[in-house]
Amino acid sequence: MTTSPPRRMRADARRNYERLLTEAAAVFAERGVDASLEDVARRAGVANGTLYSHFPTRQALLEALLRSSMENLAATARELRDHPSAYEALVTWLRAAIVHTTAYRGLAAPMMRSLKDETSELYAACQAVLAGGEALLSRAHAAGAIRADATPEDLYALVNAVAWAGEQTSPEQGERLLTFSLDGLRPT
Repeated sequence: MTTSPPRRMRADARRNYERLLTEAAAVFAERGVDASLEDVARRAGVANGTLYSHFPTRQALLEALLRSSMENLAATARELRDHPSAYEALVTWLRAAIVHTTAYRGLAAPMMRSLKDETSELYAACQAVLAGGEALLSRAHAAGAIRADATPEDLYALVNAVAWAGEQTSPEQGERLLTFSLDGLRPT
């Protein structure tokens, strides 16, 4: 399955690929990740077959859209490992992860499903992001800044819960939920 353009793609095929990604980003931002793929193809000015030849599944299209964002999120985690405060590094990363997860309405659910679905196109990227969060969490554990029983899976669920709450109510409510959760992550 093709989620990135082959090195030797005809110029018109590359334009179609890029146009599909651009229009998918716009459609998913407007209507959520469950929006019609036919709408994506129509807005890109291509036939449905062209869309499916580049992105055989919705997950493949999401993976292509999210690839660089997820790589950046994993890189952010690596950069934050040297932050003077283990707690602030973790909180900064959590906020970046929430911004990533709210890029498209409805993204929280597919991201959460992809965490454990090894057949998902998003699985490897989710694992890299989770590993980055795990390293920051381990550092926060070692510094005594976070409860000892907090797990990487807890952080991923927290990111998705805050993103979902922000979508369903308001970003302010999502921020309040994050603040309450961060208070709960502090050691007792």
